[in-house]
Amino acid sequence: MAKKYLQVPELILGFDTETTGLSVLSERAISYGFCAYRFGVPQWSEHYFVIPDRPISPGAQRVHGLTVEDLENKRGSEKVYNVEAGLTRAIKILHDFYQRGAYVVGSNVGRFDLEMLRRSSMSILSSALDDAYFDISLLRIIDVVEHDLAMEPSRELRPRRGLPYLCDHYGVTPGGHDALGDARASVEVFMEQVMYNNAGQTSLSLPTDGDEFFVTI
Repeated sequence: MAKKYLQVPELILGFDTETTGLSVLSERAISYGFCAYRFGVPQWSEHYFVIPDRPISPGAQRVHGLTVEDLENKRGSEKVYNVEAGLTRAIKILHDFYQRGAYVVGSNVGRFDLEMLRRSSMSILSSALDDAYFDISLLRIIDVVEHDLAMEPSRELRPRRGLPYLCDHYGVTPGGHDALGDARASVEVFMEQVMYNNAGQTSLSLPTDGDEFFVTI
């Protein structure tokens, strides 16, 4: 069960994906967005695209506005990977930040983004992400939707909790269904939630060598 946070962890990794569709069983990520905040200050980010091995559904395309042709056209100006390389890069980023004590923050991030990553890894990399290198179940996850439910359980007072609605409620600039933009918006929403829970909150003290780490990630 989600708890109310009264402090912002020292190291946060915002994470979001845009996808070919809504099923974690069969769809793929077509973009990954990561952003790291240390002591509430943005320090690092990465955004890249993936050419999927299946079509983008019309419904998903209406949300993020991307076609496979759009993704192909990003070659040369953006980082564009195949499915295997995109998965491998995402797993490395999550692994490295986990090793540094980071909390992964997102909207429906555990049930959707990370579960799709895990299932895609099983089918493409033959790894369930439960091995000695990286066990995804050990990630420290903060879901801003679940956190908001812990703060205000009433669905009558807060009938909708999707990221755009949380951004509007907390005065955060929405990400616009862009993976990096939504990752940043999730972190900003979380920090506003903490401020609401406990004005004058202080950061946790976790042992990280921040400057060196962001150079090597």
